[in-house]
Amino acid sequence: MDALLMCGGRGTRLDAAVEKPLVDICGRPMLDRIAEALHRSRVETVHAVTSPHTPNTRTRASDLGLHCIDAPGDGYVSDLGFALERVSRPVVTVVADLPLLLPDHVDAVMEAAAGGSLTACVPVELKQTLGASLDDSLVFDYQGTAVCPTGLGVIGTKTDTTQSDSTDTDSTMYLTSDTKLALNVNRPTDIALAEERCE
Repeated sequence: MDALLMCGGRGTRLDAAVEKPLVDICGRPMLDRIAEALHRSRVETVHAVTSPHTPNTRTRASDLGLHCIDAPGDGYVSDLGFALERVSRPVVTVVADLPLLLPDHVDAVMEAAAGGSLTACVPVELKQTLGASLDDSLVFDYQGTAVCPTGLGVIGTKTDTTQSDSTDTDSTMYLTSDTKLALNVNRPTDIALAEERCE
């Protein structure tokens, strides 16, 4: 199974001096850390989905030996759709602001997806306890618990309809309380939180 590393966003909330995927966490760019986790997992090929907003990220991705997909930069959903037309499915997807991602996380979602679609989520309460930033627009209810996506998941084959089947959310949800998956670096305060937990 291949992976799409989504790294074409503007990263305006972080307000960093470099492109968001190139922000250092414990002395290494987030892009490098996530690419390493993907390479050490069971993923076969890592595709970096870049855009006109992230030219330096594209250069770094090439230096790391990643296959680059140059998306238009019209937003996450649009760029993901663009990239999906250029890879085979199922495919792992991961955002470039999840710097504590481990190979075990990737392998676990691949196994749990079993060829279908799956979204890894964490309880909102966990993010609040950690003091991590939270995008309220992504929060939803899962079996009575407020949860939000981590940015890690699997998109199944085109004939896989479980993702759109609202009556079968169990098969598309991977709920975890792993703090490493609860820390997306979206704001400056998230950098310190992530660095406290580097390995």
